[in-house]
Formats: sequence, structure tokens, C-alpha cells
Amino acid sequence: MSYTDYIWDLGGTLLDNYQTSATAFHEVLLEDFGVNVAYDAVYDALRISTDFAVSQFAAGLPDFIAIYKKREAQTLTTPVLFPDAVRVLATIVESGYRNFMISHRNDQVLEILAAAGISSYFTEVVTSSNGFARKPSPDSINYLLDTYNPTQPVMIGDRDIDILAGQNAHIDTIYFAPEDQEKIKATHHVTKLIDILDL
Repeated sequence: MSYTDYIWDLGGTLLDNYQTSATAFHEVLLEDFGVNVAYDAVYDALRISTDFAVSQFAAGLPDFIAIYKKREAQTLTTPVLFPDAVRVLATIVESGYRNFMISHRNDQVLEILAAAGISSYFTEVVTSSNGFARKPSPDSINYLLDTYNPTQPVMIGDRDIDILAGQNAHIDTIYFAPEDQEKIKATHHVTKLIDILDL
């Protein structure tokens, strides 16, 4: 392990939420608004961002986001982590290093981490409640860098905005994609979380 401080994204990186989020999104479109869109199209759009998926399939639908977020929150009461997530987080802490998290979600993130049993592995969790600009802005990362003065930090995420945020903060990046490796220019690419321990 060549890094001392690991800055994590949550959804799609530690939390395998794309399937549950896509199901919730798809169900709300169909059941609440009568809009029938292919599940795979919703899934692929959410991989880019929630805002992108809304712009593609739910633009102009009144209260869609509120209804979707409520449905999605219900699915996150029983969070599912990617394989080896706990082992990786624990090994980092046991090795004397630190984990941080940056999420666009509100303080519901803290409930998700608690439900998943991984809260204790994080030195600090930055949520939308902190008021920083959303990734790819480096503001939230810079806050952590200024506060904790890490020796060798790295940003870990599954989307281009995570990698860009890390690059904009001038730190190394790890792109995690278990299913496919898009052409994203990161310092490292991994298909399994456990591989992060070898970097």
C-alpha cells in the first residue's frame, strides 16, 4: 500500500446501489407517471449521474425527484456493499492509515454507513450538508487536504466526476468499475476493490 489516506465515493464505489436505484427510478416512472422506459437505459443513465437520468427520462414530470428519492431511500435501508469493501476499509485502518468519504447525498449517508456497519472506518464523512460545490469541483477534497494534511492521498470513484475531482485537487486517482473499464484517465484502474490494497 503506497497511499496513506483514501478518499472514497459511496454510491457505485463502496455501495452497490445502481441496481436498486435503477429499479426505484424505473418503478416511479412507470407506476407514478405511466412512462415506460427500458430498465437498462435507466441503469446506464444513472451510471452517468442522477441529473442526467432525470434530464433524459423525467424532465418536466412534477415532483418526480422527490418521489424517486423517497422510493430510493427505502431501498437503502438495507445497503449492499461491493465484495471485499469491509475488508479493504478495515485493512487500511489496521495499517495505520485513514479513510474519508465524499458524497453528494445529504446526511442520510451517515445512516447508510451505519446500516452497512462501516461507519467506524471513516475519519470524516463529507455530505451535501457541508455545503461544498459538487464534484468535479475539488472543494470537498481540498477541505480534507487542508484539515488533515495527508501524506499520500488518493481519490477513489466509479464515475468521471470522481476522477476529475481528484485531478482538480492534484492528487492520485483510482477508477473502480467492476463491469467495464471506460476510457477514463485515472492513475489506476481496478475491477475489484481488493486490488486497491496492492497499489
